[in-house]
Amino acid sequence: MSLNLPGLLALGIGYLSLLFLGALAVDRGWLPSRLVRHPVVYTLALGVYASAWAVYGSLEFASHYGFGYLAYYLGAAGAFLLAPVLLVPIQRMTRTHQLSSLADLFAFRFRSRWVGTLLTLVSLLAVLPLLALQIQTMGHAIHRLSGVGSPSLLALGFSLLIALFAMLFGARHTHLNTRHDSLLAAIALESLVKLVAMLALGAVALFGVFDGPADLQTWLDGAGHVDQTRIAQLDPAQWRTLLLLFFSAAFLMPQMFHITFAETLDRRTLLQASWALPLFLLLMALPIPLILWATQRLGVDEVGAGAAYLAFGLSSSWWVGGLAFIAGLAAASGTMVIISLALSGMILNHFVLVAHPPIAQPDLYRWLRWLRRGLIAAVIVGGWLFYRLVGVHHDLSTLGLASFVGMAQCLPGMLALLYWPGANRKGMVSGLVVGLAIWLAGLWVPLLTDHPPMVFLPPGLDVLAGEPAWYSVTLVSLAANILTFILVSLATRTSAGERAAAEACSVDAVVRPMRLPLVAANGAEFKRHLARVLGEDVAQREVERALTALRLSPLDGRPYALRRLRDHIQANLSGLMGPSVAQDIVDRCLPYRHNGPSATEDIHFVESRLEAYRSRLTGLARELDGLRRYHRRTLTRLPVGLCAFGEDGELLMWNDALAELSGIEGDSVIGAHRDTLPAPWNDLLGQILAAPQGRLYKQPVSLSRGERYLTLHRAGLQGEQGEDGGYVILVEDHSEMKWLEDELVHAARLASIGQLATGVAHEIGNPITGISSLAQNLRYDTDDPALLETADQIQALTDRVSKIVGSLVGFAHGGRHVTGADFAPTCMAEVTDEALHLIRLARSGEDVRYENRCPTDQAVIGDAQRLQQVMINLLGNARDASEPGDRVIVEAMPEDRRLHLTITDEGHGIAPQMRDHLFEPFTTTKPAGEGTGLGLPLVYSIVAEHDGQIEIESPPAGQASGTRIHLWLPLDPQHGEPQNGESTHEPDTDR
Repeated sequence: MSLNLPGLLALGIGYLSLLFLGALAVDRGWLPSRLVRHPVVYTLALGVYASAWAVYGSLEFASHYGFGYLAYYLGAAGAFLLAPVLLVPIQRMTRTHQLSSLADLFAFRFRSRWVGTLLTLVSLLAVLPLLALQIQTMGHAIHRLSGVGSPSLLALGFSLLIALFAMLFGARHTHLNTRHDSLLAAIALESLVKLVAMLALGAVALFGVFDGPADLQTWLDGAGHVDQTRIAQLDPAQWRTLLLLFFSAAFLMPQMFHITFAETLDRRTLLQASWALPLFLLLMALPIPLILWATQRLGVDEVGAGAAYLAFGLSSSWWVGGLAFIAGLAAASGTMVIISLALSGMILNHFVLVAHPPIAQPDLYRWLRWLRRGLIAAVIVGGWLFYRLVGVHHDLSTLGLASFVGMAQCLPGMLALLYWPGANRKGMVSGLVVGLAIWLAGLWVPLLTDHPPMVFLPPGLDVLAGEPAWYSVTLVSLAANILTFILVSLATRTSAGERAAAEACSVDAVVRPMRLPLVAANGAEFKRHLARVLGEDVAQREVERALTALRLSPLDGRPYALRRLRDHIQANLSGLMGPSVAQDIVDRCLPYRHNGPSATEDIHFVESRLEAYRSRLTGLARELDGLRRYHRRTLTRLPVGLCAFGEDGELLMWNDALAELSGIEGDSVIGAHRDTLPAPWNDLLGQILAAPQGRLYKQPVSLSRGERYLTLHRAGLQGEQGEDGGYVILVEDHSEMKWLEDELVHAARLASIGQLATGVAHEIGNPITGISSLAQNLRYDTDDPALLETADQIQALTDRVSKIVGSLVGFAHGGRHVTGADFAPTCMAEVTDEALHLIRLARSGEDVRYENRCPTDQAVIGDAQRLQQVMINLLGNARDASEPGDRVIVEAMPEDRRLHLTITDEGHGIAPQMRDHLFEPFTTTKPAGEGTGLGLPLVYSIVAEHDGQIEIESPPAGQASGTRIHLWLPLDPQHGEPQNGESTHEPDTDR
């Protein structure tokens, strides 16, 4: 059944070459991303848990303890079945804070770089026996197949190839938590290979050695029964202890922590793996008893062959031995790759960078990448050295259990990290050191020396005296660890930093950061401050990366945005060089300002985290969150503008109505200081915050929609103890009310003036008529030139008074209601021609040029006589404002079922202070004695009768002086269809 050495090398190197090709295919994009990132690939990658222990160690354990070997599979299955309450919270923390290892997580929670260093040391000590186990199985398998006397050098060669693979595909990215698709695909392929190989070996045992299940059952009931009775059985307490060890190993071992949390796709994928991985482990466990029973039937000598390597005795065929070798090589190589990757990151972050901080490295990314590659090789070579010095003298069970018991010392800290916010650094370190000391004395020292296990049994635990060393050490070390942890945590004070981190790590936690301003004013200053430590290139890349992820501008100076940017940069640096070094760099380069108001909780950040966490709330917490969301939705959708400020002037809320009114989205201003808000809101909100009465009524404000009139109300948000909690401001748009009030005042003024005009015209008209008659008669009663001149003067003055009275009568009648039945299609070109004819007759000596550009095919619905009166007034005003040689242009074009008519002159224009009062009676821009101030009010009244609008533009766009009158009159649908195109000048519908 043996293979010669060249054949063995070809088989092993061929398999490793297959892994290289698979990883290269993924790296080059030859395989579709949908396949590479499929949940099945991730589940198979989690199969790295099934190390060489699953192929060889389980056989050895089954030969000693029967079905006790199942604890290895059931413990891991239990951990993943509890994924929603155990693994998902850890995943949330690692992804939020960019934590790539168990040491990173503990250092973050207990706020100490030395905690990370201690966890790295514990992991290294615990994993070395497991690494030695992997390499030992390769060496023994090589010896079994090739008969080489000293296979350690061949095992070293395979180890170096595995290290090369890990360096090429595991250290390609600088950030430790970057997903390595090519590496995951290779590990998934290895899991598939070892699963198929183990199932094939099981099939050989069931159908090659036995004649199927029936023959197997017959043998178990007969000759095989004697063999089974010789196998010792674990008592229930030992079963439970093994389940606990393998339960903790499923997520605490560096390789499992790395695959489960640093390489995961998303929460849904992890939940799918919670049932898929137990299924995979079940399939891996099934062949173990079949292989054991088959070798017992064949009479394979367990002592001589080695119980762990019984699979090589299934058949004399070389391919059966090759299957056993490939299954072990796949299991060992995958475990070694991920262990070296995980441990290299931990050593880098918590040993190297702590001792030698990366201050202004010229090429930080390259430096870190090569450091990791060197540490990967060092970890694997260190495992080989441990195997040569220690591992060869111990069986697989001894090495494996020593590793699992050591890693279980981190279990109390992990459970406290998730479920006990009161735990502190001193308690965790004290408990871990006590448990670690008991484990080293009981299981690790015997690995290095011939000294028997030193198990310290406290009074009352004498019943453990005759138990296996691994069992006694596990119970005593974990009990001492937990007890010390609890007592020291209760007896010592927890720092503020630890309390904040505990809230971030707790299962039901919602992080509540404090609202403090930063020294840096914007993202550009972040780069300058970080460049002192990281160098300009790295600072530039890390800040730009965070800005892109948060969709922020480098010039955004909002305090809330800067706090988010700082946290994101710290999380990114944590993935680059560990949380301890990242926190030191960020605290040093991007400090908070503490000379302002006392810090308060960042309410907006709490709201956003609650929204993200909402789907995981249950019971009363879910009901309270529903009430919170209802109140939040009420304020957000309130039809009145609402904003809220903290006591430090930072904007905390900007609802939808205010966003619509201001044209400013809430996301762009939330977290900004009041002084930095866009104009005019910074001044307006500053006025209401400073107003003693807490109310501003109908303040004129120029917005993008035109001038609006806003009413603001302020209310304080004092706390239960009377402490200042900021302010809430309501903003009501009273523009419509203001305009209606102005219209009512204007209408009342017109009505009173109309009544006055009617009375004045009646009372003055009759005497004036009499005076005019007497003056005319006087011409016929005398020939005296002086009297005739006096009569002419009297006649001229009475004519002037008659004109004024006529204007008053016309104005008084101008507001009368004209029904649509009096309207008819009217051509404005003809109306304008007639008005121009009358204008020229009245003032034929002035050299003003008139141009009528109104189209003759456009007609409006209206009263031709009254529209002619409008045109005479407007053209007369244009004529009076023009100089000799100026032009007055009349143009018209259809716009959206209306005729837009403009009258443009080149005169001196209208003063701004007069513009808003031109339509009020007795307002005129002409010199005294030349205008009554009733023409434009009459025009406004007539245009309103026709459902039209009128506006005045002075000066017109594109001119330095002059005036342009805009008229909009309804088109006759039979003669004036609107043309394609959009209006270039919208009327003011609020006039």
